[in-house]
Amino acid sequence: MGSIRTLASKGTLFMDFRFGGQRLREYSVLQDTPANRKRLQRVLDRIEAEITNGTFDYLKTFGKSQSPCSAEDIAQPFPTEVASVVSNPTSPLFADFANQWYAETEISWRRSYRVTQRGALNKYLIPFLGKKEVGQITKADVLAFRASLAKVTTRKGQNTLSNRRINAVMKPLRQILNEAADRFEFTTGFRNIKPLKMKRSDVQPFSLDEVQLILNTVRSDYVHYLVVRFLTGMRTGEVHGLKWKYVDFERKLILVRESIVLSEEDDLKTDGSLRDIQMNQMVYVALKAQYELTANLSEYVFCNSTGHPINNQNFINRVWAPLLRNLNLQHRRPYQMRHTAATLWLASGEAPEWIARQLGHTSTEMLFRVYSRYVPNLTRQDGSAMERLLASHMSQGPLIEQKEPDSNVTIYVPAQDVAQQAIPKPRGVKRKTAMATVDSDEVMAIGSQPPVSPPPPVPVPMPTLIAIPAPIATQPPPASPPPLSWQDIAESWQRAQASKPLN
Repeated sequence: MGSIRTLASKGTLFMDFRFGGQRLREYSVLQDTPANRKRLQRVLDRIEAEITNGTFDYLKTFGKSQSPCSAEDIAQPFPTEVASVVSNPTSPLFADFANQWYAETEISWRRSYRVTQRGALNKYLIPFLGKKEVGQITKADVLAFRASLAKVTTRKGQNTLSNRRINAVMKPLRQILNEAADRFEFTTGFRNIKPLKMKRSDVQPFSLDEVQLILNTVRSDYVHYLVVRFLTGMRTGEVHGLKWKYVDFERKLILVRESIVLSEEDDLKTDGSLRDIQMNQMVYVALKAQYELTANLSEYVFCNSTGHPINNQNFINRVWAPLLRNLNLQHRRPYQMRHTAATLWLASGEAPEWIARQLGHTSTEMLFRVYSRYVPNLTRQDGSAMERLLASHMSQGPLIEQKEPDSNVTIYVPAQDVAQQAIPKPRGVKRKTAMATVDSDEVMAIGSQPPVSPPPPVPVPMPTLIAIPAPIATQPPPASPPPLSWQDIAESWQRAQASKPLN
């Protein structure tokens, strides 16, 4: 059984097999890569099949007579039929396969995503890897390409590409190589390459005072627009693509159904983005006023003088950036208005599930991960929140606020104590009492009437929930009374009998 081995001095592959009772080695110029090993293995399998069938022609295959290998053989790898088989590409060039992959996959993408992927192919991937055979792209090639992206400058020429952008360009490369590896049966060069670490989302919401300042200062034709953005959490494209047919004044709902991306109508970002947003009173009044201004001009709620949707870059350059500079506020992207709505909802105590639905999130995970740190009043760090919860739900009557000794921690305790539940007597254990046990026969001898059993204790009604008692200073237990004699017991019983009314 032959094998594919590596020539250590050059890092190239050669075939090691037996024919005609001799061990033969035939060398190639192929580097030791998984793809090249598979190619040479297919050639070796064909040779061994011919040897088994008795049809193998050594001279025709290798262009020389059968003889043990020599230094000359290593210097001149086989240039005959086997060499042509090995050198023939078994996978297409990267540029050809990348274009084929794009044509087959674009039908499942949003229009804006198609534009982004086409740009990554034309600007970065094809110029760097286009002339390589897709099966020959190694892990080293992939890492070299990623390193080259880190040196590319942005359009303004001030910074290089961010890790987020580099990962976005690497994503189609990974998909292309994985698809080619499945089709042409080679090991992808993208194996075990993890994406670059990215910074946390840049969330810088405005405070409520800043929101009020902005709304009082912005030019009048953009007041309604900013009210809707600050108080609904809609994305930029969703606000710009909002049409009057999706505004339900009767039920006070905004139906998010379309979006404007790259100046054209497009689908929503995710399936969860299809939602109905509830209007608060400020949003309702703003949209009513906007209806009087643009309902007869355009189908879009917010539009320019020609009836077209607002251009985001024009809004930033001519309205948003000058407004923040005029108010001496730190420049932030308009998208921070969406983050502001989320933090205001959280700070007001709205249910997280409801907030997630308003924002178009499928779960509350992103809500708590991204926004919770901007609302510190939601959670207390001193334990008083738990004290209030327990005191309010597990007590009867009004509560009293108290300070812990040597601490500023506030606790709440009931104003009045409630009766404690009686502790049952342990079974099988005799409890010592101050009064000795009296034999029934002896008591009968003392008086003419048998002793009357004391009435059973009246059970104290207990509250449904356990009360939290106020802290009580520790006191020493009272001293036990002296034991009573039999005479004292008899006299006590006689007094009790004499005090009873006669029937």
